[in-house]
Formats: sequence, structure tokens, C-alpha cells
Amino acid sequence: MDTSQQRPRILVVDESRSVRTRLIQLIRDQYDFREESDGQGGWQALVIDHSIQLVICALSISMPVLDSDGLLAQLRSSRLARLRQIPVLMIASRDEEANARARALGASDFIVSDIGASELLARIASALRLAEAQNELRENPERDAQHPDTGLPTRQRLEVQAAQAISYALRHESPVSILIMSFDRYDALRNEHGEDLVKELHKRFAGMLANKIRKEDSLGHYSGNDLAVVSPGTPYPACEAFANRLREAFAVANIAVHGKRLDLSVSVGVANTPVDRLHSAASLLTLATQRLKTAQQAGGNRVVACGDTPLSQQPAPRLGHAIDLIKAGHESAVIPHLLHLSKEVLPFLELLERELKLGLPLADLRQRTRDREH
Repeated sequence: MDTSQQRPRILVVDESRSVRTRLIQLIRDQYDFREESDGQGGWQALVIDHSIQLVICALSISMPVLDSDGLLAQLRSSRLARLRQIPVLMIASRDEEANARARALGASDFIVSDIGASELLARIASALRLAEAQNELRENPERDAQHPDTGLPTRQRLEVQAAQAISYALRHESPVSILIMSFDRYDALRNEHGEDLVKELHKRFAGMLANKIRKEDSLGHYSGNDLAVVSPGTPYPACEAFANRLREAFAVANIAVHGKRLDLSVSVGVANTPVDRLHSAASLLTLATQRLKTAQQAGGNRVVACGDTPLSQQPAPRLGHAIDLIKAGHESAVIPHLLHLSKEVLPFLELLERELKLGLPLADLRQRTRDREH
């Protein structure tokens, strides 16, 4: 039989017939399926049926003969690479200790029992795509490993690195942050200055990033002109702060072509586990990309991160950086924060008045600032 046109097969393991039936109804239009009521039946099916590419398993210790923990343990310790590496989506329990055990045993991702069809299909597609990428990298470790322009890892390798970082983080209850970043107005830059110049700028941007990240971070190309950083062990506030420092540094960088300074800026999308409550590499990378696009659509030179802070309430720049932005022609980035900055500059103005007697109307300035605040 020619199996090249067969759809991927999903194994559903749950002691409840109604749960198995519901999950099968959600996936049957896109995937072939097989069902088993306990871990032992699931194990035997996986050993015999080589067409199974993913397992959905209930997190249960009441299954006869072999429970879900036992099935996971046997899979991850199997001598067969096919079984050691097969993606396993666990139906999460209300018992957090049980969930933690499953993470430690090697569960690929967790889903809720009442998951909808679109979310379930997206999780399955993501897990299968990642498994395929991991297999290809194992079989061809040098193929398509680097981007031709910068020498950075390609998206395929980056997704594997992200998955490994998140898998480790889930087992050890540590954070992982992901940044997706890109030049603002990339197409306009290319149209005005040409493809070669923009490629050179991209290479310089990648080099600057490579010098700023830690040795345990992973930097690579994600999609098109977007670069990504996977930062294991980095909590959300620190990652957002790094993204803002990076954005600020690029906004005032003096990069010129034929003696003319280029108006360059970058935007960054940030995602984090556990803050965003997502546990797969694909979902976090996708969320960070969506946030990057949101930042660019709002005008660029922004960081959109995990919090609910509106774009109009981006953190105020430091006073010295605000002055650099004004000198670089980016007054629009400073104007929304003038009230905050005016309070910072008042002590300096008071010193000027006291020492140089310039006749500055400081009392009026203080009153106007208070009125604006109110």
C-alpha cells in the first residue's frame, strides 16, 4: 500500500469513551485516528502501528495496568527513537502535582478537557511541525542550519531550540522569554536604498544583537526579516527592559549613507512563560510575532509585551535618552512623556536659576505642570 498520501494518525488514550468520542469528532476531518482506553493498550498500539505520529492522553492514575505516567515513562525511555520522540499532548488535570509529574516525564504540551476544535487542531499541527523539524535536524544537522545573509540559525533550528528551552523550563519551573524584532518600515528602506544596503543593515543589526545577548540565549531568523531571541531563565520584566534598551539604542544610532543619517527604528514583540500561560514553542513564537506586528502598526519604535499596558502608555524614556531622541529627530517619541520629563528637569532648572539668575518663570512652570496632571 502507498502510505505517502495517508493523513497523520493520532492515538487518543482515555478511559472515558465519551471523552475519546468528543476528541475524535474534533480531529477526524483532518487526521486519521486510533483510540485506546488505557496506557497498556496505548503502548501496544504505538509499538505495532508505525503510522501513529502523535498521542493525546488523559492525565490519569486510575487506568488499569498502565496509567498515563507509566505510558509517558515507557515512551521517553524506549530504545526506539520513534517512540522516544513522539509528541504527547496531555489533557491537564486539576491536580497541579500530577501536571508537574507529567512535565518532568516529558509531556510535549497540555490541553484542557473542553478545548475547542480550532485550538486543538492548532496544537496538533504545531507539535507535528516541531517533531518533523527535530527529526530533520537530527538526520541532516548541517542542512539549512544557517541563514545565507547573516550566518544565524534558521527558523527551523530556532524552533527546536525554543522547544528545548521551554521543555526544560516546564520541568524546572523556570521562565523563558522570547523576543521577535524587526526594522520598522522595512519595505520603504529597501525601496529607497536598495536591497544590498538593507541586507547590510540587517547583518549589522544581527551582529549588534549577538554582542548583547547571553551565551545561553539563542539568536536566529524567524520569519522574513524578523529576528528572534530565545532567552531561557529570563523573567518577563527583565526581558521587556532589555527589549526597550535595544529599541532605544537603535533609535539614536548614527547610521549614515552617503553622509545622510538614516531614520531607523526597531520594534519588538515579547512573550513569556509562565506569564502568558502558554507552554509550547510555536504558540509563544506566534504570540511574540503578533505583538511585533501590533507595535509596527501603531507607528513603530515600540515594545509590545505581556502586560495589558496600552501602546500609548509605553514607559517614559530616561531624560538623557529623551534628549538623544530629540537630537536624532524623534520628537514624536518624546512628546507623550513631556509631563513626566518636565518633573525630572525641574531640579536642574532650579539650580540654573539659583546659580545664574536667569529669571526663569519656575513658579508658573510648576503650577502648569500640576494643572496638567490634574
